[in-house]
Amino acid sequence: MPARRDLIINADDLGFAPGVNRGIVEVHEAGSLSSASMMVNTPAFHEAAALVRERMPTLGVGLHFNLLTGRPLASVPTLANPRTGEFYSLPELSRRAFLGRISGDDVRRECDAQLGALKAQRIAPTHIDSHRHTHALPGILPAVVASAIAAGVRIVRRPLERPSLDDPVASLKMLTLGAMWRTASRRLNESERALLARAPRFRGIALQSAPDIEYRLLRLLDHLPAAPTEIMLHPGYDDPVLAAQDPYRHEREREVAALSSAGVRERLTRGDIRLVTFRELV
Repeated sequence: MPARRDLIINADDLGFAPGVNRGIVEVHEAGSLSSASMMVNTPAFHEAAALVRERMPTLGVGLHFNLLTGRPLASVPTLANPRTGEFYSLPELSRRAFLGRISGDDVRRECDAQLGALKAQRIAPTHIDSHRHTHALPGILPAVVASAIAAGVRIVRRPLERPSLDDPVASLKMLTLGAMWRTASRRLNESERALLARAPRFRGIALQSAPDIEYRLLRLLDHLPAAPTEIMLHPGYDDPVLAAQDPYRHEREREVAALSSAGVRERLTRGDIRLVTFRELV
């Protein structure tokens, strides 16, 4: 048997909505989920924090840094619409980032506040990633890394995957993220680059919206590299709270079904994969 490979299966969006929380609890209790990234300025955050303490004490929990949904926790004028007080949409945030109209101080202030909200719930974050990968944007990545270093968080996700001709839609997103990341990384110093180098290999973009997600997930599990790997997923159940915030809805239920399936659960117990959290990697 080959050497065991370390794998993190991470659920993004914990705290987004009650249905998302329910799906994440379900697949964690099924033994198919080791980690989650929590949103702290969304409607189901306090419910999620209670569920972590009461039903998922072994779940690794990081910050799902949110700059897109709802309102900021801090005073951050360059990140929020002055008329509504809510975050800008992804297209507008991206436009402002590439035009240099995002204040790094605002990003740092908001990231510090969101990390503080997690710690106030007695949750020590194992990692940082972000909603819709916004931390990969220019002007945002350096401030997020600085916030992580100050808070003692040792891993920030690198959402980088190798494109494939088999999946042109997902590959276009991978190429876009790669270009953003290279641009954003230019302003990092040596210690900040060292922190990013700790992140495990990343997979998951090609799983989003895939009708054959169970097959794709099993194929990933059969071909994991020797280095530690994170698989990003978004399990959950649709509900009115989610519907008011996000278009990715029924697809989450397919992810719950895939992670709960007999095939995936059996594959994770063969002995060649060690399901871990980000904490075990540092």
